[in-house]
Amino acid sequence: MGRGKLRIYLGAAPGVGKTYAMLSEAHRRIERGTDCVVGFVEHHNRPRTEVMLHGLELIERREIEYRDTTFTEMDVDAILARRPAVALVDELAHTNVPGSRNAKRWQDVEELLQAGIDVVSTVNIQHLESLGDVVETITGVRQRETVPDEVARRADQIELVDMSPQALRRRMAHGNVYKPDKVDAALSNYFRPGNLTALRELALLWVADRVDEYLQEYRGEHNIRSTWQARERIVVGLTGGPEGRTLIRRAARLAEKGAGGEVLAVYIAASDGLTSASPKELAVQRTLVEDLGGTFHHVIGDDIPDALLEFARGVNATQIVMGVSRRRSWQYAFSPGVSATVARESGPDLDVHIVTHDEAAKGRGLPVARGARLGRSRIIWGWLTAIAGPALLTVLLNQVVPDLGLANDMLLFLTFTVAAALLGGLLPALASAAFGSLLLNYYFTPPLHEFTVSDPKNIVAIAIFVGVAVSVASVVDLAARRTHQAARLRAESEILSFLAGSVLRGEDSLDALLERLRETFSMQSAVLLERTSEVDPWTTAAAVGTAPVARPEDADVDLPIGENMALALTGRVLPAEDRRVLGAFAAQAAVVLDRQRLVDEAERSRELAEGNRIRTALLAAVSHDLRTPLAGIKASVTSLRSDDVEWSEEDKGELLEGIEDGADRLAALIGNLLDMSRLNTGTVVPLIRETDLDEVVPMALGGVPEDSVDLDIPETLPMVAVDRGLLERAVANIVENAVKYSPTGECVLVAASALRDRVELRVVDRGPGVPDDAKDRIFEPFQRHGDAPRGAGVGLGLAVARGFTEAIGGTLTAEDTPGGGLTMVITLPVAPEPAAGRL
Repeated sequence: MGRGKLRIYLGAAPGVGKTYAMLSEAHRRIERGTDCVVGFVEHHNRPRTEVMLHGLELIERREIEYRDTTFTEMDVDAILARRPAVALVDELAHTNVPGSRNAKRWQDVEELLQAGIDVVSTVNIQHLESLGDVVETITGVRQRETVPDEVARRADQIELVDMSPQALRRRMAHGNVYKPDKVDAALSNYFRPGNLTALRELALLWVADRVDEYLQEYRGEHNIRSTWQARERIVVGLTGGPEGRTLIRRAARLAEKGAGGEVLAVYIAASDGLTSASPKELAVQRTLVEDLGGTFHHVIGDDIPDALLEFARGVNATQIVMGVSRRRSWQYAFSPGVSATVARESGPDLDVHIVTHDEAAKGRGLPVARGARLGRSRIIWGWLTAIAGPALLTVLLNQVVPDLGLANDMLLFLTFTVAAALLGGLLPALASAAFGSLLLNYYFTPPLHEFTVSDPKNIVAIAIFVGVAVSVASVVDLAARRTHQAARLRAESEILSFLAGSVLRGEDSLDALLERLRETFSMQSAVLLERTSEVDPWTTAAAVGTAPVARPEDADVDLPIGENMALALTGRVLPAEDRRVLGAFAAQAAVVLDRQRLVDEAERSRELAEGNRIRTALLAAVSHDLRTPLAGIKASVTSLRSDDVEWSEEDKGELLEGIEDGADRLAALIGNLLDMSRLNTGTVVPLIRETDLDEVVPMALGGVPEDSVDLDIPETLPMVAVDRGLLERAVANIVENAVKYSPTGECVLVAASALRDRVELRVVDRGPGVPDDAKDRIFEPFQRHGDAPRGAGVGLGLAVARGFTEAIGGTLTAEDTPGGGLTMVITLPVAPEPAAGRL
């Protein structure tokens, strides 16, 4: 069963006529014979809209009790049971009453589409998720009911219901939208001319982007080679703070400005920098990104700006969206901040957008963790403090306050040792302690200007100074390393949590897992290698990135998985502490590979079971359906050869006619069996060429009586790209089946028409028809609907027809004939026009 098609009427504001347009489309479809019902339409007591409901079949709404009040919602189960061709569902962004089948109406619509039901719906531009904050800024009203942009973008057709702000305000003033007592308030608030103009512009821009996408699709289908607009890839740098939602929506709007835009949100877990992330907030932002059609990425990196830029360049991004720093003003004295650093180092190939938000300059709320990997600037400042600090202090104490006392001098020198430890770690602190002790000995311990100490008490004081300085430096450095380890373990736990979640969600894309591994460790390539034994060569099970290696020994990092499998990465050598997370990725890759192979084996088993079913049915067909005409032929031949009866010429003619009919039936049965065998083995190779339907269809009618079919094939139809022989066989089987089930005296209609880039051939009969639940089964092999006589065939005609139609790039579906009967619809692609015109 194919997926239904979604058509959306998009409006800039309430009252532009979306529901009216939807109901008008329903009446047009009903006039064409389409089975159309009203799943849910809210006319809001608008007389003209309410009148349009007349003549349409309404599906009874479902009543739901909530907080001692009865509400009505769309009855999805009733629509699925009714199974119309088209269902009208108003207000796509509506939130259902608690207790309903789904939380949102667009989820109800998704169920109908999955069931093969076409849906016509409506939505306003302000209800699209990515435009929520923009609409709130314009109108001052926050839309609580929203629909993910991806749902709207998946629609097969979007039609803008447009109206100028002045015309809409006149419609409201006449009472065609709201009741008279609400008109004045609406016109002076939400429906102000400025608001309506801005909303209209949003709607026009959004639909224009969709038109650009349709144009690209058209050019791809028609193999038009021309310069395409560069694909926009926008990376959003997230900190885990509340401003992330604003950044994601802004990036989504930027992506929509150019067709094919893509949003990649990335959170970098590191030992310093952006580490004050809320797991709950990150989960919310992940959901928002996915609802807007983007992807969420989790990357480990110690230097946030470098990691972000490396990720952006690795995915060929064109823009980076970041938020204004949440740090307070005084904190900029220590560093310019991540946003400024990224903007400075991005280069000419990346545009950086720094977006303001409500959390700017309010502080991070949580302390920033420090790590042992302090970066080059921190280490340089630590060494400067360790060497220059004691030297400057010596000059100050000698020139300004020469008689401060040895004890106080030692405390001042100890201060610089602690500062050096905080800035640069253990080594600068030890150097500061050693250099400070030498300066104390030479300048402040008698005898002065000599590296000797005359008083034993001063020797003890200097020794204590050195011991305290070394102890403080060691403690500070140990605390920094422990903090770094904790931050790293936290980042590792987040990665492991992602892997566990992917197992629970049943994700089975090996390439996606390897790509996530490559992004996480910033590698050039990642490849999963395997071999059948230790002496066999390695083969590639899956690979991502540039220039993947063919052997583990050629990689920068290789990790064995069992005896005959290995994970190999190129790009840089990873530290030993990364092996734990890498091992988790490797184990998950092995599990995903095994799962893929099990799925493939299950599919092969299913195909074998289907083949066995077909062979069993074939044996049953041979045992009965083929023996029946053979028995008739045998009886007729025996009668003609008999010497006991003197047959008249008329009797002989009847017996010979029976032999001929039996032979024809045998030929048709065997032909269908051979055709089905060719389809099952994949040996049907179509020869596609330009063809006129009026040349093929008449030749397919040779097997039916002359007066049983009416042809309506216009000569002005465009040529189709098909295999003539396969199309002729498909049409012959369909027409013979239609004639067989048509009432006596009723002709089968074979008509064709052109619809944009395709041609439809319709075979219409007035027979008993087929129920909706059997419309797909009649195309399965060895299926005969209803009370078809056993001698009528083995049930392969329609299966062969569909197989041949799909082989030549067309489709074959069954529809109800208005007034009773069945219509077979063959859709064929139009042949492309040559550049110089068809001769």
